[in-house]
Amino acid sequence: MSAASNLRAEDQFLCSICLDVFTDPVTTSCGHNFCKKCITQHWNINVRYQCPKCNNVFKTRPEFHLNTFISEMVAQFRHEAQQKASSSSSEQQAPKPAEVLCDVCTGTKLKALKSCLVCLTSYCQTHLEPHLTVKGLKRHQLMEPAENLESRMCTKHDKPLELFCKTNQTCVCVLCSVLDHKNHEFVPLREESEGKKAELRKTEAGIQQMIQKRRLKIEEVKESVKMSKDAADREKAEGVQVFTALMESAERGLKELIKEIEDKQETAEKQAEGFIKDLEQEISELMERSSEVEQLSQSEDHLHLLQSFSSLKAAPPTKDWTKVSVRPAHEGTVVRAVAQLEERLRKEKKKLLEAKLKKVQQYAVDVTLDPDTANPYLILSDDGKRVNHESEKKKLRDNPERFSYCVCVLGTQSFSSGRFYFEVQVKGKTDWDLGVATESSKRKGNIRLTPQDGFWTVWLRNENEYTACAVPPVSLCLQSAPEKVGLFVDYEEGLVSFYDVDAAALIYSFTGCSFTQELHPYFSPGLYHGGKNSAPLIICPVNHTQ
Repeated sequence: MSAASNLRAEDQFLCSICLDVFTDPVTTSCGHNFCKKCITQHWNINVRYQCPKCNNVFKTRPEFHLNTFISEMVAQFRHEAQQKASSSSSEQQAPKPAEVLCDVCTGTKLKALKSCLVCLTSYCQTHLEPHLTVKGLKRHQLMEPAENLESRMCTKHDKPLELFCKTNQTCVCVLCSVLDHKNHEFVPLREESEGKKAELRKTEAGIQQMIQKRRLKIEEVKESVKMSKDAADREKAEGVQVFTALMESAERGLKELIKEIEDKQETAEKQAEGFIKDLEQEISELMERSSEVEQLSQSEDHLHLLQSFSSLKAAPPTKDWTKVSVRPAHEGTVVRAVAQLEERLRKEKKKLLEAKLKKVQQYAVDVTLDPDTANPYLILSDDGKRVNHESEKKKLRDNPERFSYCVCVLGTQSFSSGRFYFEVQVKGKTDWDLGVATESSKRKGNIRLTPQDGFWTVWLRNENEYTACAVPPVSLCLQSAPEKVGLFVDYEEGLVSFYDVDAAALIYSFTGCSFTQELHPYFSPGLYHGGKNSAPLIICPVNHTQ
């Protein structure tokens, strides 16, 4: 409306109360025009019916009638402004669905360029011009277009929310700062907003960092799944290979067993045939002799009978068949074949265990004993690799990390992720404890070696009583007494395994463990027992080529 080509001055169509273009203009008896809503609200607040323009006071509240002339002029003015806005469409585009619209446009509403906190109205380019040119309107506070402008006003004082009360952490107007928030600390909204923006940027940076960490974790999980699948494929291939070899070996054993049984049966049958042939030959000879004896016994020739008697009375030479028999030569063949198969299975199992042991030995770490945790009755070597019990108590500082009652010691190293493995020589001992313990495990007084108390251990008592300290305890039956024990931990998998290194045999595994703290290797050489258990526990270097 500031263009010189305008037919009317802007002031002719502005309400002196709201300083905006008239809406439903009415005229008082003193001749001044106002928006019907503006003058009504003004007199509702002010008891006296006074003209805001000339201060003329009315005895009674006047009745308002629409000023048709002004109303028509305003309508024409709005129409011309609408046409002007349409003609300058190249400079101002129609609003998008998410944009704030002009509250004054009566036809197609255009995009608002600014919102007025005094008028609580949003204006397009055309309807904003009075606020840029008219002296009274220039004092109004303009801001970027916003919806729900009422929420930016103080509901108590009907003033713009311009300050931030740091004491109450709320937005207030100027009157609030004087009347309701005395002695409070205030800053302009812009200043507080900039501070909050800095916090939000910091928060956003933290969120982005968390997002990045989780994306990396996703990649880590995907890689773990891939590695797990590759390992599963290798295990399946190895399993197929082993079991195929075992099945082929079993099939060969079965064929050999059947052939051996059949060969022995054939040999037995041939032996029986020979026996039968000899027996039948002797039977034939005996029958012929029997006939001669019968004839002589019936002879009446006394001289002939006497002369022949001596030769016939003597029995013909015969074999003693009482101890001759044909026994099943294949008895026990199946048992022997099964025993051979079991031996092959044992060898295959040992190969698999040796391969498994070699795999876990790849995660060998250097472990040393921590003197700050050692019970005062323990002797540690200077290199931190050997420990045994003695009868005299050393004078040591009773720090929180030290075991005060149980004769045990922790490893200096701690582990909170991944896999690790170490080996300990237990040769010549009658008692020992080995395992891992959490960082917060109990150190003072008597302790329970259970997973619930932060210990995953296996022990030896009385030379041959091996126990896994689970709940309840698990008695272990070992084929031979291990001289060197290997301990393997997979933190993420929740696995703690103990191995007889020389026999390449698994002693025991704790599975499904849930680790949330750092783990330390745990050692106890047991009591001295008058010299019976004097041998030390020795942390050994891992021999990867065995």
